[in-house]
Amino acid sequence: MSSLSQCVSLQAKCLHGVDFPSASFLSCSFSLHPPTPHNILPFPFQNVLELALYDKDVATQDDHLFTVYFDIAKLSLGEQVFMHFKCDSQVRSEIRNGIGWKEHVCLLFCLKCYLQNLFLLLVYGLPRHMKGSQFSFKVQGSYEGTQDIMLGSDLVFSSSSPAKFHYARYKQPTPDQLDVRLGFDLCMQEQDFLCKRRNYVAPALKKVLQLEQDLLDHETPVVAIMTTGGGMRSLTALYGSLRGLKKLNVLDCATYLTGLSGTTWTMSNLYRDADWSQKDLDKQISEARKHMTKCKINSLSLEYLKYYKKQLCQRKREGRKTSFIDLWGLVLESLLHDGKDNHRLSDQQRAIDRGQNPLPIYTAVNVKNNYSTLDFKEWVEFTPYEVGLQKYGAFVRAEDFGSEFFMGRLMKKVPESRICFLEGMWSSLFSLNVLYIWNSSHSSEDFWHRWTRDKIDNIGKSSYFFLTVALRGALTDRPCVAQEHNFLKGFQMHNDYLENKHFCRWKDTVLDTFPNELTQSEEFLSLVDTGFFINTSIMPLLKPERKVDVILHLNYSAGSQIQALDQTCKYCSEQGILFPRVDLSEKDRKNLKECYLFDGAETPGAPVLLFFPLINDTFQKYKAPGQKRSESEMEDGKVDLYGRCSPYSTYSIQYTEKAYDRLVQMGEYNILNNKDLIMQALHTAVARKRQKKK
Repeated sequence: MSSLSQCVSLQAKCLHGVDFPSASFLSCSFSLHPPTPHNILPFPFQNVLELALYDKDVATQDDHLFTVYFDIAKLSLGEQVFMHFKCDSQVRSEIRNGIGWKEHVCLLFCLKCYLQNLFLLLVYGLPRHMKGSQFSFKVQGSYEGTQDIMLGSDLVFSSSSPAKFHYARYKQPTPDQLDVRLGFDLCMQEQDFLCKRRNYVAPALKKVLQLEQDLLDHETPVVAIMTTGGGMRSLTALYGSLRGLKKLNVLDCATYLTGLSGTTWTMSNLYRDADWSQKDLDKQISEARKHMTKCKINSLSLEYLKYYKKQLCQRKREGRKTSFIDLWGLVLESLLHDGKDNHRLSDQQRAIDRGQNPLPIYTAVNVKNNYSTLDFKEWVEFTPYEVGLQKYGAFVRAEDFGSEFFMGRLMKKVPESRICFLEGMWSSLFSLNVLYIWNSSHSSEDFWHRWTRDKIDNIGKSSYFFLTVALRGALTDRPCVAQEHNFLKGFQMHNDYLENKHFCRWKDTVLDTFPNELTQSEEFLSLVDTGFFINTSIMPLLKPERKVDVILHLNYSAGSQIQALDQTCKYCSEQGILFPRVDLSEKDRKNLKECYLFDGAETPGAPVLLFFPLINDTFQKYKAPGQKRSESEMEDGKVDLYGRCSPYSTYSIQYTEKAYDRLVQMGEYNILNNKDLIMQALHTAVARKRQKKK
C-alpha cells in the first residue's frame, strides 16, 4: 500500500460526498473570514457525518478499512473540536506497516457551520518527502472553493499566505434585496413592458379583426411568435415570415418573439433598431442579403485570426472560460457584420422601453458533463432585462450575466459579453460541423474548402500555422459548451423543493431528486443550443406567469417538419404543462399543408397554436395569394428546400442572391396565404378572454 493510496470518504446530508486523497490531510493554519454578503439560512436537516477510510486502488474496487460516525449536531457554531477515532488493531497495524505513518491516526475536525453546512479539514502526519509540495484545499460550498498553499521544508505551511475561506460565524439577517432575483413571477421591467405593449396590441387587434369596440386590458390576448432553428435557412426565412406578418398588421399584435440557433441571429440584428417593427422591413432584409451573399473566406484570414485571438485572450483576462463556442461567436460576427459589433443584450432594452416592439426571448439549455440532454437539461431564457433558469426561479440582470455570484450576491463584476458570444452559444449545435472541419484543417483555405467545397487554391499554410496553434491554445474548455459563472452558486435547495409546483413543472432530469447534484452546486453553467434537446423556443412561452393565449409556431427545421412539434407535445404531456393536442392524419404528415390551427379546445387553459411548417406548396404556382405565376415566372417558384442539391442546407453559410430572395419571398407568401387561419386564431383568443371575464 503506497503512501498515496489512501482516501477518506465523507458523507453527510448537508454535504456532497467528498473523497480526500491522503496527501490532502495536512496539519496547517487556516484563516477563516466571515463573508461580506449576508446569508440565507436553509431549513433544518439532520447532520450526521460518515467518515470512511479506504485503500484506493486503480484497477480494482477500493478496499474499505473502517467507518466511523459523528453527530455534528452536538457542535456549537464556530466551535473547533479535536477528535480521536480508534480503529481495530489489525487495521491500525496495516496502516502503520504499510505506509510508515504514526501509530495514532489523528483527525482534526475543523467544523464550521456555513448555512449549517460543515467544512472539514482532516489532518494526518506527513512523511518528509512531501516537503516543498503544493497542496490544494477545497471547502465545498464556499465562495473561494479551492485554495493552493505551499508546504515548506519544515512541513509547516507558511503563515504569510494562509488558505482563506468565507463562512457565516453567526446567524445574520437576510437583506431584502439580493443581486439574484428569486421568484417565479415576471420581473418588474417585464410587467411594465406588458402594460406598455398593450397600448400597441389592443388597437392593432381591433383593426385586423375589424372589431367595433376597443379591447379592454383583460380582453387583449397575449400573442407570441415562436421560431425554431435551422442555421442560415432559419435566419433568412424568418425575415420573410416577419414581413408577411407586418403586411397583415399582425406583427403589432404580438407581445413576444422567441428564438434559438439561427433565428437568434435575425432577432439580434432586428433589435439593434429601436423601432424595427414600426418600419418597413425591406431595409433590414436588404442588409442581411448583403452579408448572406458575400464571400466568406476572409472570415479566417490572417487579419481575422489575429483579431479572434486578441478577443479570446481578453475574455480569459476577464476571468471567463473560453471554448470553441467563443471562437464560433467571433466567426459569426464576421459572417453577419462588416466589423466589430459592440452590441450587447441589455442594449436591446431601448427597443422595448416604450412597448414598441415584441419582447425578444432567446433560449438555451444548461447541461452536465456526464449526462446527455435527454437525462439532464434545464431551460435558460435570455431577455434584455434578465437571464434566468425557469426551473429554480432564479434570475440576474442581463448586464450581470457572466459575473461571479455567491449566495445571491454579486461578488465580482465581469463586463457584459458582446452579443456575438451569446449568438455563438445560442447556436452551438450549428458549430459542430465547423469544429470538425476546423480540427481537420491545416489552413484557413483548407477550412473553407472542406466547409463550402469550393475549389480554393492553397496559398500555403506557413503564415497561418503558428496563429492557428495559438488560437487553439486560447480555447480552454469543452468545444460545444459555453461556460459562464453560475449565479446559483452558494444557494441550497429548500428541504421540500420537490413539492413546489413551479419546480415540478420543469422537473425532468434524472438528478432532480438529488439536491446536491443540481445546478446550485456547480461552479459554472454549461450552456448549449436548445436544438441539442428539442428544436423549439416555446418553453418560456408556457410559463403560466406569461399567460400566452396564441402561439404562431414558425418551423424552419430540416428534415421532418413535425418532429419538433411532436417532441414538444410529448414533453408537455409528461411534465403536466398545458398544451393543445396536435392531431395530424397520416395523410397530412406525409403531405403537409402550409398552416394548421390547433385551438386547444379540449385542453382548457392551453394556448391556441398556429403551426407553419417550412414547405413549398402553393408558392410553386402562385407568386402572391390569388395571383398565379406566368410561364416565365414558374422558375421563381422552384425552391428546393430539402433536396440533396438544395442550397438551403443547415450548414450552408453563403447563398446566391436568387436563393436568398426566393426563400424570403416563400416565407412571406406562406404567412399571407393563410391570413384566414391567423384571423380565426385571434378571434378565438379574444372570445375566450371575454368569456373568461364573465
